[in-house]
Amino acid sequence: THWKHGGIVGVFGYGGSVIGRYCDQPDAFSGVAHFHTLRVNQPGGKFYKTEFLRQICDLWELRGSGITNMHGSTGDIILLGTTTPQLEEIFYEMTHKLNQDLGGSGSNLRTPSDCIGQARCEYACYDTQALCYHLTKDYQDELHRPAFPYKFKFKFDGCPNCCVASIARADMSFIGTWKDDIRIDQEAVQAYIGGELVPNGGSHAGRDWGPFDIQKEVIHLCPTECMWMEDGKLMIDSKECTRCMHCINVMPRALRIGNERGLSILVGAKAPILDGAQMSSLLVPFVKVEEPYDEIKEVIENIWNWWMEEGKNRERLGELIKRQGFQRLLEMTNIQPVPQHVKEPRSNPYIFWKEEEVEGGFKRDINEFRKYHQR
Repeated sequence: THWKHGGIVGVFGYGGSVIGRYCDQPDAFSGVAHFHTLRVNQPGGKFYKTEFLRQICDLWELRGSGITNMHGSTGDIILLGTTTPQLEEIFYEMTHKLNQDLGGSGSNLRTPSDCIGQARCEYACYDTQALCYHLTKDYQDELHRPAFPYKFKFKFDGCPNCCVASIARADMSFIGTWKDDIRIDQEAVQAYIGGELVPNGGSHAGRDWGPFDIQKEVIHLCPTECMWMEDGKLMIDSKECTRCMHCINVMPRALRIGNERGLSILVGAKAPILDGAQMSSLLVPFVKVEEPYDEIKEVIENIWNWWMEEGKNRERLGELIKRQGFQRLLEMTNIQPVPQHVKEPRSNPYIFWKEEEVEGGFKRDINEFRKYHQR
């Protein structure tokens, strides 16, 4: 195209956050000879004051094109179109007057993005904004000084409804979950069955779908078939439940998330660039979310150490896992294999025993073995 994407342009001390754009015909189109894009770190949960939005718009009309994008798939406030001499001016005003930092671009930690969390959502299993803010502050070097093989994204979802789509887009997804049972209000279940309560919170009220059928709309749609009706009561086999939240979304007055809450860490999601699109794979089934989040940071830093050592240029974490294997990821993070790591039992095993892990090693007396293991 007529546009050069990227290039050496930015603000002092930052390797990322400014995406250089130059036109290849500056004489013919002098107004867009430079048209750089700035990424600005969005507020937690995307909460704004009107005053702040006015200040951002005033700044961009003065020193840029006035064109903005709220919000890109990364989550940032995107300011489109300015010239190189204006970059330091914009950076100074944003950091000194608006108390606002730039976001991430390039081969670094991209701007962490969170859902609205416990600020307004009854399903949030942890404080997404607190964890997002803490890790954003802790990993400033990784955010602003590119040193990775390629981009790396954190996304924080308060529950499995996944409102920032972390399971599809983040190298590390932090998805809220619970360990105990789904709480059931049996009277409310009967109210849904009897038509006194509207399913799906009334979101499908635009046409007549007929009477609510709990078998068809909830029980038969459970991915692990862990629900059934018994003596007029809804039963759930919690050890088979994968916390997909479909039943809770359909009957929110009757079903509630559990009380023992935390998050799951998943890894490896990405869009199709070098390799095809990938969804996240479960790494840590459950961890409590408590400051200073050391248990979570240990997993992050072990993964970064491995990826920076072994990752190829422009290779995302998910592609490295695919290339070297999930077992290698478990070894580098010191995480023990558990059944939740197995995607397809008996069809694609990736856990292999090492000789030092096998009692007596691989060499053994077959006659001694046959005493206890008959043919």
